[in-house]
Amino acid sequence: MLLYVIRHGQTDYNREERLQGARDIPLNDTGRGQARANGQTLASLADLDYPLAQFDWVSSPLGRTRETMELVREAAGLEPGLYRTDPLLIELSFGDWEGQTLEEVAAHSPHLIARREQGKWDFRPPGDRAESYATLATRIDRFLATITKPTICVAHGGVVRALFNRIGKVAGDDAAMINIPQDRVLRIKDVSIGWV
Repeated sequence: MLLYVIRHGQTDYNREERLQGARDIPLNDTGRGQARANGQTLASLADLDYPLAQFDWVSSPLGRTRETMELVREAAGLEPGLYRTDPLLIELSFGDWEGQTLEEVAAHSPHLIARREQGKWDFRPPGDRAESYATLATRIDRFLATITKPTICVAHGGVVRALFNRIGKVAGDDAAMINIPQDRVLRIKDVSIGWV
């Protein structure tokens, strides 16, 4: 398996440290610059043994990932719109917490924040659609099972954490704490995983 993964560029929610989850928040100007730079990084990789145009290009269907994908492809010299989307790549839902910062959540639900800190991987926030990282990782297992050729995908921080757990064998609670940059490209080849 050869898989390059890019987290979407920065949004205002990212800048404000708000939980955006499955909300459809657009990129800001910083995020657009990060996306273009990641496209240039892909175009300059000397170790690509497969032409960029022949990769399977796939994105989460949320707007911030689709805009990132189109900017990445354009910066890499490819037609921006030639990619597919896969709902398995959507960010985990923070349920009722979406739109809030963790400080705001702690002000009204300190007991839930304390529970989350005891086991972040398996913690599910309140709300009907809310997910844990463990639930997201099960979705990512299903996505990984669909990969049949070298792939470049644009997804979310939670998705990348799940990949570190599944491919890199990082323990769940440790994976949930990994800082996922928005200005780097992750390379997965077989069982090795790391930033380029």
